[in-house]
Amino acid sequence: MQLNEAIAKQIVERSMKIIKYSVNVMDEQGIIIGSGDAQRISARHEGALLAINENRIVEIDNATAKQLRGVKPGINLPIIFQDKTIGVVGISGNPDDVRFYGGLVKMTAELIVEQAELITQIQWNKRHREESILQLALPSELTETQLHSITQRLNLDPIQPRIAVLVKVTPFEGQPLSLTHLQRLVHLLEFPERDNLVAIVSVSKNEILVLKSIILDESGWSCQLEKKRAKKLIQRITLEEKFTIRIAFGNYFPDLKGLSQSFKSAKATLESSNSKDNILFYQDHILPVLLHGLKQDCWSYQQLLQPLEKLRQNDPKGVLLKTLKLFFSRNCDIAQTCKALYIHRNTLRYRLEKIEQETGLNINKIDDKTRLYLSIMTVT
Repeated sequence: MQLNEAIAKQIVERSMKIIKYSVNVMDEQGIIIGSGDAQRISARHEGALLAINENRIVEIDNATAKQLRGVKPGINLPIIFQDKTIGVVGISGNPDDVRFYGGLVKMTAELIVEQAELITQIQWNKRHREESILQLALPSELTETQLHSITQRLNLDPIQPRIAVLVKVTPFEGQPLSLTHLQRLVHLLEFPERDNLVAIVSVSKNEILVLKSIILDESGWSCQLEKKRAKKLIQRITLEEKFTIRIAFGNYFPDLKGLSQSFKSAKATLESSNSKDNILFYQDHILPVLLHGLKQDCWSYQQLLQPLEKLRQNDPKGVLLKTLKLFFSRNCDIAQTCKALYIHRNTLRYRLEKIEQETGLNINKIDDKTRLYLSIMTVT
């Protein structure tokens, strides 16, 4: 453990709330890194060097102060951490006046140091845990044995079924989003759901991963149950926080290696869905997710979109394209499509015939209808 300016500042501020004298903190090199007198910061304190080298309390009166550099009358006490002197805390003033406060200030300094070390250790353990969680979920070349080793470090049951859930955080308009906000959300995701494994995937993208345990039965796992829990979380966040979230549930894949597949499906669900819902399930968006992998520069992608490109060229107002989208969104039900568009059946039939002419595809043929549907799903 090493003293730094932040810890020194805490020691000075807390001590000077208790006593009326100026307090100084020196590091193991005898450099003043915190002081009630800002002009003394960065100066070398020879009295502190004596206290460090001889591991004793050093009192400095007016006569001694004239013989040493960088000092004023006062008392200097070693700061001990785990049986090692890591610095010195000093109180400026007549030694007879400040001696009484020496033990109190020393104890305050050492408690702050211990607290800082504890916080650092907790943060390190938490980050190490997060890294282990990410190793389980993110695509990698880890073997089954290595994955089991990670579950042992996390004290997890490797047989417990889990799915990956990706949470996207969006700040309210005009509100900045910081790491503290993400950490707050991590806490909300961990409690009261104590079996959740939570880790920040990306600070820049504001994404958080949850490896959530599920109960499997003959029909799989309950999306409805998870949806209820997600709604409660969103309601809580809406009331307490300055951000909103969108939650994407991945598919379940067996075994530990299935966690990375589940993560991929959750990420693709989040990125490919055009739904305005803030709770998304892979099962509800299978086609968009599977098509999500098509790259725009791929020849098959271009072939898939070719009929739509022809349609767009001869549909400047987008009426035919809108009709086709609604036709598919209503499961090709003519009555429902007409109702949604506020048009007559004959008008719809005319538009569908026009679409067939422009695309060269027959909507009554299953292959052509499927091709049109997939092209719509890819671009919308």
